[in-house]
Amino acid sequence: MALKYLHTMVRVKDLEKSMAFYRLLGLEETRRYESREGRFTLVFMAPAGQPECPVELTYNWDGDTGLPSDSRHFGHLAYEVDDIYAICAHLQENGVTINRPPRDGHMAFVRSPDNISIELLQKGQAKAPEEPWASMGNTGHW
Repeated sequence: MALKYLHTMVRVKDLEKSMAFYRLLGLEETRRYESREGRFTLVFMAPAGQPECPVELTYNWDGDTGLPSDSRHFGHLAYEVDDIYAICAHLQENGVTINRPPRDGHMAFVRSPDNISIELLQKGQAKAPEEPWASMGNTGHW
């Protein structure tokens, strides 16, 4: 039996705010679908050159009243990055909290505006520990 990855779906409360966050990570909009009848918008965003690896942002026009909250048992999205320190600095400069700093030069966690955990992993070998990351504590949870 063959399996083909399609996408990961996350619900968003503010489509523009969420899209801005994913753009900070380097994702681009690859396609969009709007349903007037269903009153929702789907926006697919993927890393440049990787349209086969999208995250689907699902925005319900009338809000998410009655839908599951953060306790949906969703794990996280994970992205490999060329420079863990550079992406964390970029995110932090743009107001994103680094929940689990890359103290080990290998892994960090942040959260989207919709509380989705995003794991960032250093491509290849871990970088040597650097400040301010090496001594930075965790903030919140991921």
